Amino acid sequence: MRARTTSLPGAKRSRTRSPRFRAGGLGALTIGVVLVLAGCGGAEGEDEVGAAEPITLYTCSSDETVQPIIAEFEEANPGARVELFRAPTGELNARVASDIRSGGLRADVIWGCDPLTMQSFVDQDLVGGWVPDNASGIPDNFRTDDYVGAHVLYMVAIHHTDAPAPEAWRDLASGEYEVAIPDPAVAASALGTLGYFAQSPDLGMDLYEDLRSNGAVQVSTPDEVTIGVAQGVYDAGVTIATSAYQAKEDGSPIDVVWPEPGAVAVYGPVALANESSDSQTAKDFISFVVGEEGQTTVAESGSYPTMRDVGGPTVPDGAPVVFPDWAAIGQDQDTLLSEYQKLFGG
Repeated sequence: MRARTTSLPGAKRSRTRSPRFRAGGLGALTIGVVLVLAGCGGAEGEDEVGAAEPITLYTCSSDETVQPIIAEFEEANPGARVELFRAPTGELNARVASDIRSGGLRADVIWGCDPLTMQSFVDQDLVGGWVPDNASGIPDNFRTDDYVGAHVLYMVAIHHTDAPAPEAWRDLASGEYEVAIPDPAVAASALGTLGYFAQSPDLGMDLYEDLRSNGAVQVSTPDEVTIGVAQGVYDAGVTIATSAYQAKEDGSPIDVVWPEPGAVAVYGPVALANESSDSQTAKDFISFVVGEEGQTTVAESGSYPTMRDVGGPTVPDGAPVVFPDWAAIGQDQDTLLSEYQKLFGG
């Protein structure tokens, strides 16, 4: 049976494995919850004879990527079910914090959109301590001992076709453009980009100071940047490559630039919840996501997979790419956000 979706804000599920699934203060959240079901009803803990207990996935990955993964995993594992909560990183973090206040993390698996957020969950002893054996198929710079990258976001520059192309990131702060940037407190990709720029001796927080002094505007998400530039509200902006190319393919009057010193590669890790270390279904799901079949599905959905040679969108020949030092950025994350918010608010 193919996955079907039902929107149930604040939905709770019946669990017996751990007291962390007590009812709590989740009703105050206004975030939509999507439950992805493959079963057809049944007794508590089972929807079918022999069905495995459902697992819950928290993610900020797009529906276009995660829904096919869930559907194919359930089809390949009869009786397995995945319940989905999907939201932007800022809202996902709020959900996790609410879980903790009300008794414990309700997710069995978290599929994040940047290593900084995932490492914070590791540091709180919420996830980590296990990665699947097939994680070795993912490049070393996209995995740790606690989590493994499932997709990659490339942060690029876009410009309206009426404006000149910026050749380097620094060009966006020249005063020649009306610029839009995404909020790093909302979008994980923007947080990773902030970290890279701040750590770069050629850019630093001076780049954001110059952007602000030249009238740059903060919007919420990279998609809002893409829409604003496409509509001519802004001349240029910082956004995700997949969003930019999709808009261009749909006929928007924009062009995409991989600026010097490079587009910022921000990988989205997937990790096992510590309290779900006994869940074989959760482990099987993670193994599926980072294995060849799952990575091929990620590629076919239009996202950049972390595994090489499985298809999907390509990086243009000769396009520069930079890989942030996530450990170094993580040590300064709170300071970086504070400095940024003094400029753009938050």
